[in-house]
Amino acid sequence: MNILGLSCHYHDSAAALLAAGQLVAAAEEERFSRKKHDAGFPRQAIDFCLRQAGLRPGDLDYVVFHEKPFVKFTRVFQTAFARWPKGWKVFRKAAQSWLGEKLWIKALIERELDCPPERVLFSEHHLSHAASAFLASPFDEAAILTVDGVGEWATAAAGFGRKGQIVLNRELRFPHSLGLLYSTFTAWLGFQVNEGEYKVMGMAAYGQPRFAEQVRRLVQVDSTGGLHLDRRYFSFIDGIDRPFSRAFVELFGPPRQPDSPFNTCLGGAPGSAEPELIRDSRHHADVAASVQQVTEEVLLRMARSVREETGLRRLCMAGGVALNGVANARILREAGFDDLYVQPASGDAGAALGAALYVWHGLLGQPRAFIMDHAYWG
Repeated sequence: MNILGLSCHYHDSAAALLAAGQLVAAAEEERFSRKKHDAGFPRQAIDFCLRQAGLRPGDLDYVVFHEKPFVKFTRVFQTAFARWPKGWKVFRKAAQSWLGEKLWIKALIERELDCPPERVLFSEHHLSHAASAFLASPFDEAAILTVDGVGEWATAAAGFGRKGQIVLNRELRFPHSLGLLYSTFTAWLGFQVNEGEYKVMGMAAYGQPRFAEQVRRLVQVDSTGGLHLDRRYFSFIDGIDRPFSRAFVELFGPPRQPDSPFNTCLGGAPGSAEPELIRDSRHHADVAASVQQVTEEVLLRMARSVREETGLRRLCMAGGVALNGVANARILREAGFDDLYVQPASGDAGAALGAALYVWHGLLGQPRAFIMDHAYWG
């Protein structure tokens, strides 16, 4: 049986192909289009996967999409109308973006792959993330934690996996999101959202968390890692071009310009850089270190909570925030787990694989025989 998993129309479009439960090929569209984070329908990635397996579209038994577009569409429009008239910009952008391929993805798949409608399936965003980690791991049983910006409604999910089944029994819902908190600081620090978060993590190493208390003003966190964002500091809900509000700027200062230099000689050695550049670089590095510290604290609470709830000693993680390697190291050291498996393609690209794995094991009930022990699939 051949199952093709797809992810597209947000960022990092990808395709992944399973043949009899074994991964044959997986690739992001950007590798072929040469457009970084290409969000378009992954036609070339699909062709690559089929060629690797020696298959034609008609040989596919199922094509599964990594999320449910109509549910996501509902969230976008409900959010816009709930914030009316401020939500007008969200509504306008959503109408322009969604009333095309993004919403009618099933028809697009049927047309592009000449696929009968009964063979087109849909997973859920965080279920696809969870499957990409647990069902690709070497563990028969493990706790699961997925954290990202937002899927349909969920921004984080926790549960467990056992053999071929996954149970996600707790979730955090939009607009309260650890991923969106981190990406807001990514934008303020002058980096591209959904691309530059790793730069924030790197910048944090040059700073001290002097602004951790200010970051904590933005977010209330309970003992399980559940969080509540203070909307006064964020504008992504209202569709403003930048995700941070005026109150955010009053708290942390003017945003860093994307083309601003960053000086790593923050000790201020004679002749190393202009004093103003050193001062600005230190400030930005300290803010990065502060949001990094708070992010680590929240993730640790999430991980410890799922450890206590499940009683399991192994953890699988996916979602964009699971690519924060500094936080993951702390989870492995401090959260009470013996083993940690992080899906290498933890973002939306890996969700294509997760969707296919979920169909093979979760829906079709097939036993597990595949372990993803390397990332060289495309």
